[in-house]
Amino acid sequence: MKIAIIGLGYVGLPLAVEFGKKHEVIGFDINKDRIAELRKGNDHTLEVTSEELSLSKYLSFSHEAEDLKSATVFIVTVPTPVDKAKKPDLTPLLRASETVGKVLKKNDIVVYESTVYPGCTEEDCVPILEKHSGLKFNQDFFCGYSPERINPGDKQHNLPKIKKVVSGSTPEIAQKINELYGSIITAGTHLAPSIKVAEAAKVIENAQRDINIAFVNELALIFDRMGLDTGQVLEAARTKWNFLPFSPGLVGGHCIGVDPYYLTHKAESLGYHPQVILAGRRINDDMGIFIAGKVIKLMIQQGMNIKTAPILVLGITFKENCPDIRNSKVIDVISELQDFGANVEVYDPWAGAEEVKHEYGINLIQNPDKQYSAIVLAVAHKEFKGIDLLPLKHEQTIVYDIKSFLDKELVTARL
Repeated sequence: MKIAIIGLGYVGLPLAVEFGKKHEVIGFDINKDRIAELRKGNDHTLEVTSEELSLSKYLSFSHEAEDLKSATVFIVTVPTPVDKAKKPDLTPLLRASETVGKVLKKNDIVVYESTVYPGCTEEDCVPILEKHSGLKFNQDFFCGYSPERINPGDKQHNLPKIKKVVSGSTPEIAQKINELYGSIITAGTHLAPSIKVAEAAKVIENAQRDINIAFVNELALIFDRMGLDTGQVLEAARTKWNFLPFSPGLVGGHCIGVDPYYLTHKAESLGYHPQVILAGRRINDDMGIFIAGKVIKLMIQQGMNIKTAPILVLGITFKENCPDIRNSKVIDVISELQDFGANVEVYDPWAGAEEVKHEYGINLIQNPDKQYSAIVLAVAHKEFKGIDLLPLKHEQTIVYDIKSFLDKELVTARL
């Protein structure tokens, strides 16, 4: 058995490293710079250390599709984003399927890990595999689906410690895939009865979190009008044993802020218009505008001239202690502040300056070294816990804490 991992991002690389400890693995990515980086033993996503890469003795890397021909199992881990209209963008997935289809042989297995809507593997990907291989599905080649559960930046819940859902296009193939993942997942596996069930399980995992966060975000909007501290209310409510401990905030990243749109897209294609899921999405997508507006109001109350007042935003990644800036909702706060005419500076010790410039057109500052009229804590990086704000503020400076992360005596208001 020789495994090819297609796509070496936050999902694919940890998978390639774990399989590479026990099986022969080709780590494939079309990004030549990414392959060069990994061959040198470096991972800019910080998901895998140089030591972990060196321990994966059966793993090699390539950007040449020709090198995939010797593989018998293909695992596709490419991104599945949404477009500007919030519709699923399957372009990376379909291109990866085309690449695999061109090297597919009899009895090969293709497993998808990318988040999709129920039915996507068999209805969208399989026809491409058949077209480019000339082979027949479930006769000449087989498929499976095993949704990724990678949590970027989380060193406690790493790949082997997270239970894995697996599925296959036939009962026999499902067992083979189950055994394959079982060889590296110490937490065990759950064999789903079908590919569609596994696909559906993935999207509802993140849709559920999205809805729960939307609920507490809506509470934050209500309590703000009441003059109540949402954090204090939630702290009191959490004393009940079955109260779910969600907190308000910005919902970005490549999963929670994206996956619900895959489910709603499929539902709408079947003639059902989801109400709760989309309502939650609207609330979460609008939180950046609310936060920026709140900061501006607090500044005006202090008599500040918004167009001359500098504002410092701490953090631009989509979550704490992680360099991932994909679909970060902090940019919504920044853009809205800029629309008010504010001069916004962004500091983030985790984010890559070139990547931020390319993705959002923002030049990160190397170190905040002046006084600001407002400071917005947007991401709870560990470096910000002990940050000395006193040299960065004056008597009227507004300190707004989105994450309820800073010491309360330093904060003017929090979400």
